[in-house]
Amino acid sequence: MKLLVTFIFLFSLTVSLAHSPFQDKYRSHRVKQGETVYSIAKTYNVSENEIYKLNPDARGGISSNSILIIPSSDVINAASQEIKFKKHKVRRKETLYSIARKYNVSEDDIKKYNKHLYSKGLKKGEKLQIPISLAKTETVTVVSNNTSEASNNYATHVVAAKETKYGIARKYGISIAELDDLNPNLPENFPIGTELKVPKTSVTTSATIEEESFDFYEVQPKEGFFRLKVKLGLSQEEIVALNPYAKDGLKDGMILKIPKESTDSSPISEKIDLENAISNRDPKRLALLLPFQLKSATDSIKANTELIKNNRTMRIALDFYSGVLMASEFLKDKGISVELNVYDTEGSAAKTTAIISRNDFSSIDAVIGPLLSKNVERAASDLKSKDVPVFSPLSNRSIKLTSNLFQTLPPDSMLEKAMIEYLKENSEGKNVIVICDGKKAKQKTALMEAIPEAISIAPREKGFLYVVDIEEKIDKTRENWVILESEDPVILSNVIGLLNGMPETHQIRLFTTDKNENYDYHDVSNVHLANLDFTFPSISRTYNFDEKNAFLVSYKNKYGVLPNRFAVRGFDLTYDILLRLASSGNVYDASNNDYETEYVENKFNYQKKMFSGYRNNAFYILKFNKDLQLEVVK
Repeated sequence: MKLLVTFIFLFSLTVSLAHSPFQDKYRSHRVKQGETVYSIAKTYNVSENEIYKLNPDARGGISSNSILIIPSSDVINAASQEIKFKKHKVRRKETLYSIARKYNVSEDDIKKYNKHLYSKGLKKGEKLQIPISLAKTETVTVVSNNTSEASNNYATHVVAAKETKYGIARKYGISIAELDDLNPNLPENFPIGTELKVPKTSVTTSATIEEESFDFYEVQPKEGFFRLKVKLGLSQEEIVALNPYAKDGLKDGMILKIPKESTDSSPISEKIDLENAISNRDPKRLALLLPFQLKSATDSIKANTELIKNNRTMRIALDFYSGVLMASEFLKDKGISVELNVYDTEGSAAKTTAIISRNDFSSIDAVIGPLLSKNVERAASDLKSKDVPVFSPLSNRSIKLTSNLFQTLPPDSMLEKAMIEYLKENSEGKNVIVICDGKKAKQKTALMEAIPEAISIAPREKGFLYVVDIEEKIDKTRENWVILESEDPVILSNVIGLLNGMPETHQIRLFTTDKNENYDYHDVSNVHLANLDFTFPSISRTYNFDEKNAFLVSYKNKYGVLPNRFAVRGFDLTYDILLRLASSGNVYDASNNDYETEYVENKFNYQKKMFSGYRNNAFYILKFNKDLQLEVVK
């Protein structure tokens, strides 16, 4: 195996050098048994120092069959100054081309001093030696030659109607990052007629797809055919049939054409405990952006107590913050330090932008907040260029997901769809009755399509039902599943009261796709809901007060009270982020795998959305049991 790897390396190196403008100035040498840097230097009439300049790793020793780059005497004589190097840490989505452009050197220059790049691709997080002095001397000629050579390798693509960045990248077999490198400073959606620099050879005939049936998918780091089989439900043969250029394997950033229906199925997610996967013990840096509204505070304890009592936003921010602090302490107990940078956004988008512009976020591992969806979008947009991940902590409204934005709460549409799917899968043999008011027509249509045999009941003209309206639809020989869809507290109270008053022999169970705040209306009794085994989808569960959970015990000991849902949310979300950072290099890598994590009340299973950011797909289906406790059904 070792010889095979060496052969492949030599072959790659030979091919690279054969097309390099340095072919007459440099040569490769395979180290033989017993050779030293000194003996090799004497063989080629060069100094040991010149070999070390081109092969920095050789200072730690050389071994048989390793490869050294040897300069000719012409190159040594032409060097007018000592070569100096700059360390560069490869960032996410960077390419060799973009790094070379950044430092005004050629790709060959970089490969020369990082010789593993002749046989391997860039790896995010690795450190490269960039020859800075070369940019001022011999590299000028190389760049000129490469430019001339590049002009023969590239062509112009004129953007046509319905073409997108993803379709164009797919047509020419390059990633989005590579297309951006070739065409810097272009807007996200370029207009028809825009001229783009692209590779001369295309791998497909068209940059468009049948939008009704297909979508684009961007291959994520470390994803292979097996992972896509699990994630998308497509076999290697099916992927290659749609994307022939993928026959030689997948690469990070490759754009694939996939059937739309394949993305609708939920991925198979393994539940794991990240506390058992800690491998990165470097200090973690978090930024917390919350609307503390400290400007309203005074020096008076009594006034501040009254302020907190009357300001719900401030209370939520403080409760959430208390959970964040506990999560940081939990990670410190595992030997990993956490630096927490806390900022008061005051609930303002302008203040959020000001905080980001006045502070250095480049080394921040993750940003939690702000709370409001519009402010989260602003923060993510401002930090996108630095590739800093931003987590939206409490909003499940539809937000614009940029590539660095994590929506941590599943949207209502996902919960609704999941509940309908559950009802469809489990309603066989049941008498299904759907009760919807006029404002829930869309939900009624979806339910009737999923369960065609269901019976539909609409409230009377005055917005309520009589017992006879439901009684005549009840089947006394089997279980009756009643699905109630309304946001009207009067209808909810009316229907739940009627169902609860019917004989137990009717076997009635109540469901909804939307347990909205009106189920907490004073006329809606939790006892009645428990009697009906009320079942609904939820973004979180409720912890048992008697549960001896480490967080609950620690929180009670520190603050004297048990945590509310915002404090628990602060802990669960922050601890999950910290553990993802501790189990991987960054949260992007840690969120590209199909696994699910679960804590006190919340669970997380992030999936990258097409062309945008990440969304948490984890949710619960809960049921009120007879003890008035919420029981996890799914």
